[in-house]
Amino acid sequence: MMNNVVLIGRINNDIEKMESEEKTSYRLMLKVMRNFKNANGEYDKDYIPIELTSYVGSNTFEYCKKNDLIGIKGRIESIEDKAIRVIADRVTFLSSNKRLATQS
Repeated sequence: MMNNVVLIGRINNDIEKMESEEKTSYRLMLKVMRNFKNANGEYDKDYIPIELTSYVGSNTFEYCKKNDLIGIKGRIESIEDKAIRVIADRVTFLSSNKRLATQS
């Protein structure tokens, strides 16, 4: 069996850095649009908690901000009765970052 998930969405909050003695991890909430419209003719959104580990998280924390478009590849992990989160193994930056382009 395989537990893989691929998501594309926008970062909904400032990325949180969580430090402990064992490891550093990062958390964000990914806003993902559904691919169909509701009864009002609007696209609903799902908010999915994402946890990033050290290397992937540090780059994302440094280069991304709220509302940036990113792609996530990872696995789903259950954390409570019905709650889940995604542990990201890979993050792809999909928004262009004009600040970095103008500084070169």
